Amino acid sequence: MEQSAIANQKLQGGCFCGRVQYRVQLPVKWCAHCHCEICRKTQSAPFVTWFGVEKINFEVLRGEADIAWFDSSQNAQRGHCIHCGTPLFFVGKNWPDEVHITRESANADIKQVPQIHVFYDRHVSYFQVDDQLDKFGGHNGFVPLAINPKTAKESNE
Repeated sequence: MEQSAIANQKLQGGCFCGRVQYRVQLPVKWCAHCHCEICRKTQSAPFVTWFGVEKINFEVLRGEADIAWFDSSQNAQRGHCIHCGTPLFFVGKNWPDEVHITRESANADIKQVPQIHVFYDRHVSYFQVDDQLDKFGGHNGFVPLAINPKTAKESNE
């Protein structure tokens, strides 16, 4: 769906137990799979799919006091529900005007498919990604990797 066709539509989401609920105004800025160690550890998953929205297009509808924020690095914080533990949000100094939200916490389609893999050079060895998305890595997770998206073969394997 074209981004202009979804402008001004709103989308809700929240945690597993329902105590934390949020709303975002579409369109989202981006959607990506992250393979960094912090995402993997905080979510106990091989990668996490995030989407980003401008802070002005994000609001907590209920349960703001039920969100626990912690410093996951010097430059970032993550928020999760204190009752059910659902990981929900990421805010960081590198993106001061954005809120990053876990894709699966949304209650409906965000109208944006994942566009890239970031920190792919840190991906787990037991799960191979076989898609056509560009893969990035390096120091900041956003340096293009020497991977042919058509074959998903890495040059250093």
